[in-house]
Amino acid sequence: MLNAQRSRDNEALLEAAQQGTFDDFVVAIWRTYTRPDQLSRARGFFYVAGLAAYGPEDFREFVESIGDLTVMLSSLAEREGLDTKEARDVATVTVAAIRGLLLQEVLTPHTCSEDAVALILRMREG
Repeated sequence: MLNAQRSRDNEALLEAAQQGTFDDFVVAIWRTYTRPDQLSRARGFFYVAGLAAYGPEDFREFVESIGDLTVMLSSLAEREGLDTKEARDVATVTVAAIRGLLLQEVLTPHTCSEDAVALILRMREG
């Protein structure tokens, strides 16, 4: 069920990504997953991720799809001029940072803001 939900989310986000920038897409990801009606799904994501860490073979589909956002972001970064390796690295670090902030938001609601996401984006520029 989580995979189906994530797949639908990713499809909607992908549509947004095709029309926006890397930065727009990162903000859209953050806003999508931090909406109050989405936080229970975010909790579910981290729960399943924890289970998958102990038994990846039992969560093969989840593990195989964990990089979907990274692939989408990497494609946007390449479209904006980064070479393939740099685009992949930037996308990987950005997704890791967003997931870290999202975990913090799940554990301590309303402690992260879009300012933290903006900082992630500024670090990419530097």
